[in-house]
Amino acid sequence: MARLEVSDILNRYGEQYAQKHKLSAQQSRVIGALTKCRTADLGGHVSVCNECGVTKVFYNSCRDRHCPKCQSLAREQWLDKRRAELLPVQHYHLVFTVPPALNELLRYNERVGYSELFGQAWSALRTLCAEEKYLGARPGMLAVLHTWGQNLHYHPHVHALVPAGGLSFDDKRWRRPKYKNYLVPVKALSRLFRGRLVAALRQRYVNKELVLPPGTSLRNILDAAMAKDWVVYAKEPFAGPAKLLNYLGRYIKRIAISNDRLIDMTNDRVRFYYRDYADHNRSKVMDLASEEFIRRFLQHVLPAGFCKVRYYGLLAIRNRSRRLQLCHRLLGHRYKPAAKKSWIELLIQVTGQDPQQCPDCKSGRLMVVDHLIPKVGSRAPPRLIRRSDLQQLKPTTPTL
Repeated sequence: MARLEVSDILNRYGEQYAQKHKLSAQQSRVIGALTKCRTADLGGHVSVCNECGVTKVFYNSCRDRHCPKCQSLAREQWLDKRRAELLPVQHYHLVFTVPPALNELLRYNERVGYSELFGQAWSALRTLCAEEKYLGARPGMLAVLHTWGQNLHYHPHVHALVPAGGLSFDDKRWRRPKYKNYLVPVKALSRLFRGRLVAALRQRYVNKELVLPPGTSLRNILDAAMAKDWVVYAKEPFAGPAKLLNYLGRYIKRIAISNDRLIDMTNDRVRFYYRDYADHNRSKVMDLASEEFIRRFLQHVLPAGFCKVRYYGLLAIRNRSRRLQLCHRLLGHRYKPAAKKSWIELLIQVTGQDPQQCPDCKSGRLMVVDHLIPKVGSRAPPRLIRRSDLQQLKPTTPTL
């Protein structure tokens, strides 16, 4: 029996949902991409085994960052680069959350709201780390936006991976934290983050860059938010920074839910597994109407072109290589960037299987002999196989 996928749910109920609800252009595009993923609509290629002669047809993936089954290779490539950049020090896992009172405001202003969530998290951390009583140095931060909880409810927050220490302002020393169990006090970080995010949202409203939800006022929203204690979780990454990178990497190129968590789709209802963090992290089953499942899934579709992964301080993209080399040298290590790998090497790394090996006879090699053109009106995905790799696979005389 074929495994249930999000695309199956969208194929069966997506059109019905779109007729009843107003979708953004981005949400409509995502539904179209996921329902066509790895089908004849997007084209593909035909391969033949040079030993047993079996013919295999492979369809292109949609390459959409919201698709649960796409971009495994891109994700592995990202992880390879980030693992190589990890500094040989302890790391902290910070989670910047906001109270539910801000949820609707952020939902109506995703691009602006999420950008401020990133920016003010970094601003608060950088400010406290600059103080001599805490660190007195320039830190670094890798931050990833999540907008969901395990049950697919809307829960915007930022996960951050922060090295324990920083580069002195004269670039001559690596300064270590002055406290064993934390980089900066979480209460001070939470309050500074809260104050700066609220001030930034007020300024955005003055600049007419915010849209208020119907029937609300900015003052009431922010007053309700300020009345709550904001929580910034700070802890060491579970089993080390590399393991945390793997966790973050699972959602770098997709959102909300993986196909592995889906159970079944019957009688207009969808069931999936989730972990209830409020009940000792127990695994439970969520049973939703198909319409509600699609609504929850689509509320996590990001604005077109929005960067959900951002780098700050020592890890900022500009001059990153130079700064990392300096930090590694000061720590007595040599910085070695990740080696570039072909798509074949990455696929073997992800799946443990050689994509060129014939799955039938196990001894022959699959060779590309023809290409399938995407259907008219379908958006052809970017080429995954480089032309140089393709020439290695293609026989001299293409035959079917």
